[in-house]
Amino acid sequence: MIKPNKITKPDSKAFIKNLVTNHNYVFSLVVMTIIGFIANPNFLRFTNIMTLMKSASILGVLALGMTLVILIGQIDLSVGSMLALTGALAVGVYNSTYSIILTLIFCLGFGFLLGLFNGFFVGKLRIAGFVVTLATLAGYRSLTVQIGQGGPLLVDVEPYYASLRNIGYGKFFGIPNLVLIFAFATLLIWILLTKTKIGRYIYAVGSNEKATMLTGVNVDRIKILVFALSGMLAGLAAFMYISQMGAVDSATAGRGLETDAIAAVAIGGVSMSGGRGFVQGTFFGAIILFSINNILTALGIPAFVNDLIKGGLILIAVVLQQLIRKSNKD
Repeated sequence: MIKPNKITKPDSKAFIKNLVTNHNYVFSLVVMTIIGFIANPNFLRFTNIMTLMKSASILGVLALGMTLVILIGQIDLSVGSMLALTGALAVGVYNSTYSIILTLIFCLGFGFLLGLFNGFFVGKLRIAGFVVTLATLAGYRSLTVQIGQGGPLLVDVEPYYASLRNIGYGKFFGIPNLVLIFAFATLLIWILLTKTKIGRYIYAVGSNEKATMLTGVNVDRIKILVFALSGMLAGLAAFMYISQMGAVDSATAGRGLETDAIAAVAIGGVSMSGGRGFVQGTFFGAIILFSINNILTALGIPAFVNDLIKGGLILIAVVLQQLIRKSNKD
């Protein structure tokens, strides 16, 4: 007599543990949604959600690159300056060609080269990413200020309104183009991290660099590639920036975005010590970060409190990661 197969019940404890350990950004998202709805009954309306996501898109793309860098146990402080320098030069490219495609290709390529420069020092010369990118943060910003003479670089008005502005303000079936770009970039990074050998190597380098090196993986090359990809994503963010703003202020464009990008990654549950985390967490982390502004405005709280909250969120996220890691070991 054939015995029927036993139907195993889903292990709710294992599910909750996995949620807390790997996807704790879900709790932040739920809490922010509840607070946002209490503060503003229109918080969950489609138009408001799309506005939030659009506002978070440029930062979110920068944070995707930061996610890759943090996953290998490094940090990239130059993402805001790379955005500014790439954007400043891209304005000139667009004004010379009036071609959206050529401007996009330039942004991606030049951003890749800037990141490659960072990666060379980190991968080949074994200098800590924090030190290298702290130097290039200042260097890239200085070059940007020199190009713009301390002022703004403007996209030519008529061609901007005729074509480029449609990227920054256009919609596709009610969804802003910038949101679609952010979502597509997130999907590509998710595929890279979960479906390719390079993705597995990125996690391995962040988890245990020495052990990964002993398995024959070229760790230096992975580091260089990751920093180059971070630069390319900063270039994409620069393209999105000029399409929305129509200008690049050489002194202020992208300034401080490196901190926001780190905050988005931390809120998204990516381990700040490397080796653990998911890119979808960063996607929601950027949205959560921008929803704070929305909620503060609805509650009538001064905007300067936002930086205090962001700093607190980074600290809380890191402390929770340490507690979760300790409980897993126990």
